[in-house]
Amino acid sequence: MKLSTQDFLEFDQIRDGIIILKNKGLRAVLMVSSLNFALKSTEEQNAILYQFQNFLNSLDFSCQILVQSRRLNITGYLEKLTEIEKKEENELLKIQITDYRKFIEQITKGGSIMQKTFYVIVPFSIMEASVTREKRKFPKIPSLTEEMFQRCKIQLMQRVEFVVLGLRGSGLQSVPLTNLEITELFWGLHHPEQAEQGYYPEIPSELVE
Repeated sequence: MKLSTQDFLEFDQIRDGIIILKNKGLRAVLMVSSLNFALKSTEEQNAILYQFQNFLNSLDFSCQILVQSRRLNITGYLEKLTEIEKKEENELLKIQITDYRKFIEQITKGGSIMQKTFYVIVPFSIMEASVTREKRKFPKIPSLTEEMFQRCKIQLMQRVEFVVLGLRGSGLQSVPLTNLEITELFWGLHHPEQAEQGYYPEIPSELVE
């Protein structure tokens, strides 16, 4: 039997900015800013570490931190240089622009310019929405009805807000990803070379509503 790519994925769908796993677990994904820790003074570094430690200790649920390293995509910049190069009438300037463009292309091909993107995945289990002692004693994954989804979504968003505030205390800004952004993230993980070139497929609107 021929298997499709979806058979190997661990989630069923992406809805309202939430990943719904096959085991009915829910996940929200936050994109988090970075800061240049090395340029901070010793006092500032200690303060940041202290705040981040307090944030981690305040969590009563697990979170996953994802760091994505990828060659910096400057395709648009190189195309702009090529355009300027073609329009330049001064031969000396044209040669300089050409040399500069080739120099930048060579650097990026060597993989020496990397871009890091940081994400925090916030989880919520459908079992956590089951509050009766009987259900805890005999765990059984209930069906994810519309009512159950909305209830889980509210509690997951509360966790997301808590994480956003905790990260802000450490000087980090974060924002939840939308359906389209989550889809592009997954696509980029499975197609790293195309993603580094700035190519993303056209995603049907019905898949990201």
